[in-house]
Amino acid sequence: MTQLLDTADDQAHDEAVDEARTEIVRVGTSLFARGYVHASAGNISARVGDRHLITPTDAALGFLEPDRIALVGADGEQIAGDRASKTLVLHRRIYAADPTARFVIHTHSTHLVGLTLSGVWSRNDVLPPITPYYVMKVGHVPLIPYHRPGDPRVADLVTARIAERAASRTPIRAVLLDRLGPVVWGPDAATALAVLEELEETARLWLLTDRRPEPLPADAIAELRNTFGAAW
Repeated sequence: MTQLLDTADDQAHDEAVDEARTEIVRVGTSLFARGYVHASAGNISARVGDRHLITPTDAALGFLEPDRIALVGADGEQIAGDRASKTLVLHRRIYAADPTARFVIHTHSTHLVGLTLSGVWSRNDVLPPITPYYVMKVGHVPLIPYHRPGDPRVADLVTARIAERAASRTPIRAVLLDRLGPVVWGPDAATALAVLEELEETARLWLLTDRRPEPLPADAIAELRNTFGAAW
């Protein structure tokens, strides 16, 4: 009986891994088609149980192949697929820091990278809360100082921000890496995508309007918190 249960668990896990591979490919294709990623910039990962799937190093997200996506064990050792992205450490640390995270996306989205080059609103909030959906879908987004791509020290900075915001009961869903773009996460691919899309769109709006819009007034933000549970 125990052997049958173990076999069923293994099969369910394998199916979940296959589904995650398919979802990563779907998301990569969508991001590429809509101009959120280019060349081999960016990476995507998913958590399945105590294992992680992540796009290979230098992979073009618009042309991913499911079987080539890296599968990594709980110990961080690679099990299958092509060599894992150099940002694996960051992704694994985000999952460890935020138990609700199941899907992580990093892109070099044009307007958000441009924002870091021209100057963010503040280091704790890279954009002002100028629209209700930014407050509701995105929330606070801190800037992470520049480090080279794949530098493991970035993971320490990001997880410190996650812990800091969790302690203040305003959990974050994203950070912005200086000159490298956003890293967003959520309980599933759809949620993570929604955060990325709203974040990039808000950056575009703010830059297009020459940074003139004022933030929503305090009473409007309070209403969004009370009505929709916005983490602001």
